[in-house]
Amino acid sequence: MAEVAPAAAPAAAPAKAAKKKASKPKKTGPTVGEQILKAVAASKERGGVSAAALKKALAAGGYDVEKNKARIKTAIKSLVAKGSLTQVKGTGASGSFKMSKKTFCCVIHKCFFKSVM
Repeated sequence: MAEVAPAAAPAAAPAKAAKKKASKPKKTGPTVGEQILKAVAASKERGGVSAAALKKALAAGGYDVEKNKARIKTAIKSLVAKGSLTQVKGTGASGSFKMSKKTFCCVIHKCFFKSVM
């Protein structure tokens, strides 16, 4: 009897090239944090600007507040943590906010975002 040779393993399929995702173009313009600082700087309120008033100012500037609620909260919290904003009332991302003295001086001397961000 003739011996039957075992069947050869099928050739490995050539590795498929990884598809590149089409990257979205970076959005130009100011970040949320910069827009918040501009809104607070433009306010003449002595007691600070409330979070609701900040959202209204952002919406008036063309920012989609409903879609980006979480992004606004994160930006407010990070600005308070950095020391760019001072929280006058409330906790977290709610309450009233003022410019810190350091940030306010930078606004007056036109070095606004160089030392703040």
